[in-house]
Amino acid sequence: MFAVVKTGGKQYKVAKDDVLKVEKLDGEAGTTVTLEEVLMVGDDKGVQVGSPTVSGTVVTAEILEQTRGNKVLIFKKKRRQNYRRKKGHRQELTVLKVLEIGKGAAKKAAPAKAAAAKTEKTEEAKPAAKTAAAKKPAAAKAAAETKAPAKKAAPKKAAAKKPAAKKTEEK
Repeated sequence: MFAVVKTGGKQYKVAKDDVLKVEKLDGEAGTTVTLEEVLMVGDDKGVQVGSPTVSGTVVTAEILEQTRGNKVLIFKKKRRQNYRRKKGHRQELTVLKVLEIGKGAAKKAAPAKAAAAKTEKTEEAKPAAKTAAAKKPAAAKAAAETKAPAKKAAPKKAAAKKPAAKKTEEK
């Protein structure tokens, strides 16, 4: 079984136990990552192409290490102008090992349950926040009474106009 995955603006054809270097992904070595942008899945039976992605299919991979690629040299030159600029760049990469290509519906159900639990917790916390908010306006009014009233800026004086320049007559 193989899949075509999009990550970091590039597309990779992967199979189980493949090791590949991709653009940097967040995570430490040893953690698992799910690549959800699966463009195509193929096996012995045939090929399934997504439009644009194959829904419900994810690729699970393990981060082996965070590394940097080879140095790429950027050299600019304009002949006979004594203009030369040399720069270098090393792209940060993540080395992945593909663990599984399969359905991700069961894995997505767990985050949905976690999101529902979070909303319940926030609803419980809201009444306590309302009591704290009720106390704040009284404190704000007391602070406003103790402050001196703001002074208005003095009006600006109009600038005096200069007389127009006299034109000279030509003969």
